[in-house]
Amino acid sequence: MTSTILRLPTVRSRIGLSRSTIYSHVAKGSFPKPVSLGPRAIGWLESDVEEWLASRVEESRRPAGKAA
Repeated sequence: MTSTILRLPTVRSRIGLSRSTIYSHVAKGSFPKPVSLGPRAIGWLESDVEEWLASRVEESRRPAGKAA
């Protein structure tokens, strides 16, 4: 199994949110937690980011008033 790790600049460009907004979502539990790559390095699994994006697209296309 291959897992690609995305660093923050790539995550930011893929999802279109700022650094602080990403970390705010992580703190609230509404965005995947990063994985530790070392003492001062983190990244996100590409599959987690893509899954999050897909869920946001699905949510935005759901008719108003309909819950999942």
